[in-house]
Amino acid sequence: MNEFIEQKVQLQWHEPKANYDVVIVGGGGHGLATAYFLATRHGITNVAVLERKYIGGGNSGRNTTVIRANYGIPEAVRFYQRSVELYQTLEAETERWIMHKQKGLLWLAHNEAGIRAERARAEVNTAFGAKTEYVGPKEIQEIAPQIDMMGGGVWPVLGGSYHPEGATARHDRVNWALAEGAMRRGVHIHQRTTVIGLRKEGDRVVGVMTDKGPIGAGVVLSAVGGHVTNLANMAGVRLPIRTHPLQAFVTNHYARQFDPIVASMGLLFYASQTARGEMLIGAEIDRQPSYSYRSGHHFLQSCAFRAMTLLPFLRNLRILRQWTGVCDMSPDYSPIMGQTGVDGFYITTGWGTWGFKAIPAGGEQMAQLIATGETPALIAPFGLDRFARDRTLADRGSAGTH
Repeated sequence: MNEFIEQKVQLQWHEPKANYDVVIVGGGGHGLATAYFLATRHGITNVAVLERKYIGGGNSGRNTTVIRANYGIPEAVRFYQRSVELYQTLEAETERWIMHKQKGLLWLAHNEAGIRAERARAEVNTAFGAKTEYVGPKEIQEIAPQIDMMGGGVWPVLGGSYHPEGATARHDRVNWALAEGAMRRGVHIHQRTTVIGLRKEGDRVVGVMTDKGPIGAGVVLSAVGGHVTNLANMAGVRLPIRTHPLQAFVTNHYARQFDPIVASMGLLFYASQTARGEMLIGAEIDRQPSYSYRSGHHFLQSCAFRAMTLLPFLRNLRILRQWTGVCDMSPDYSPIMGQTGVDGFYITTGWGTWGFKAIPAGGEQMAQLIATGETPALIAPFGLDRFARDRTLADRGSAGTH
């Protein structure tokens, strides 16, 4: 039996109702997770998720599936560690195989500054709940013997940090599991439904206008990726977000012996092996802001060259597929979650290159906020008002690629 054949997911489709308690705009991981946790943790099921394409058809279906909590500031470490823990139990909770696999993540350093940064990362992670340790060249070689420790004579590997709970999961299966779990409890998910405006009564948002008609809502949550500034503008909210393309690619099959996820801050790339044996490789965002989903040869040339510097076996493989997503980047490289200052309108955005990692925790915490009206302590630091209060959470060094 082919191990990749899964039982048919039971998705239940409905006609849109005139009114819902909660309308979530965006049928990717964060929107679906919020709906799932509203239903499973708070019993709120009069919820609609509106997706202009198909569920998981945006950035949730275009990412590189890395799960980790080895961030550089306490607030981020605590938040992403919660997500790591939720991912570890998501298969059992949803009774769906999301192909979650703990692999461990190596974060490599190539100079003295990098060594100091990784020592500091290990200390901060340990202090705030994420298992991370500093490792030297000998330990790195044991964890990933395929690495050229001399870095082609240009980028020698001098040390790094190792995050043993680093993992991967299959992105489409995560989306399907959350969607099915929400639908099973009464949540409505509407594909091919585009929001073209917000309905307001005075200063309060009371619903959305879609290409299929108006829908009323007690709360509207923006969980869109990339195009979030367009939706926020409809509510009169100006967001400090720029949208950048992010590209990645996979090779043909390699012997299934590359166990960890490997990332290099100096060379700005990361690599892991899929369950099928493909090598999955990503790099930094495109420098020019854009909503474009076009892929380019320059990225392949540049990223492949850097990856082969540390992983010379890649020279014998062929590139099979390349794709692009778009990233909503905040000025401090941290997410923005919570209230917006406009009554009835909430946001979860600024996920940049790390949105997949945060799906369960982001959904759980936004569901708690919507259900109780009180901002959970775990996401309170990530509010939009932090920019006006000069309380930014600068964590660019944890983006891995930036």
